[in-house]
Amino acid sequence: MGLIADVGRGDWLLERAGGWATAGGVAGTGFAAYARILHPLPAHRRDASVTDQWGVPLLVDGRPWRWSDIAERTGKRVHPLVQWVHLSGRTPPVAVETDDGWTVGPPEEGQLDTDLLAALTVHLARTTTTPTDLVAAVWEGWGDLGAGSSAASFGFGEPTAADIAAQQQLALVELRHRRRMVADALEGPRFAWPGRGFHLMTASLDTFARPDWPDTVSLEDHPAPGHTPQMLWPEDHAWVLATEIDWDATIVAGSRTLVADILGDPRFEAFEVDPDDDLSWAADTVNQG
Repeated sequence: MGLIADVGRGDWLLERAGGWATAGGVAGTGFAAYARILHPLPAHRRDASVTDQWGVPLLVDGRPWRWSDIAERTGKRVHPLVQWVHLSGRTPPVAVETDDGWTVGPPEEGQLDTDLLAALTVHLARTTTTPTDLVAAVWEGWGDLGAGSSAASFGFGEPTAADIAAQQQLALVELRHRRRMVADALEGPRFAWPGRGFHLMTASLDTFARPDWPDTVSLEDHPAPGHTPQMLWPEDHAWVLATEIDWDATIVAGSRTLVADILGDPRFEAFEVDPDDDLSWAADTVNQG
């Protein structure tokens, strides 16, 4: 991965930007099919009968929930245009507390779980001729963009205090140099998607196939630690993966085969949508009221 100065690599998609708050508005229009993947719900359960020394119930279980699990509790329905605020009955988006001690959700906005992204790479790789030549778009507004850390490394043998001080000083100088280079690069042109500005970076599906990739890339490779790309597309333009920063779902636009494979994979809670579908909170008329 590395920063791309030529933001013109996104012009082909910019010409296909759809309406605001629609699937085509975040992933582009003109694809054969679109899948909407709901982000998993973080969930944990505490047992009130088992407390710590301060009387706080202990955490006894934790695992992701699906939106359908909440629907069973609320009596509402999961459907292609479902919205968390209406499914959960809580506005703004907050967690649901169940009678048996679970705290569920809300789903994460603007980020696709790295395990799901890794699972998606299998399907995405099958439908592109350029799986190692991708463009990743990262939102310019992340508050920690450009943050990073560095650790000194030592050779064999017991280092002296002077050795440690010298290594630490060298590491600090190198870190400042890298941060300055990244900062200079981030001052370059932005990819101006409607309503959003993005930094573009090179990428490969091989990177995202590892769920721990955010922990392994360097500051120079990915100057937005902890953040998955908001947009991702291959050089052959076969598909686009898009996670709008204010949405709790990810759109994949591509061939009908790709979307069918995603919908048929039990690891995803996904639905087919149309590029003109309204995906704002107001669209979930099924669960309102």
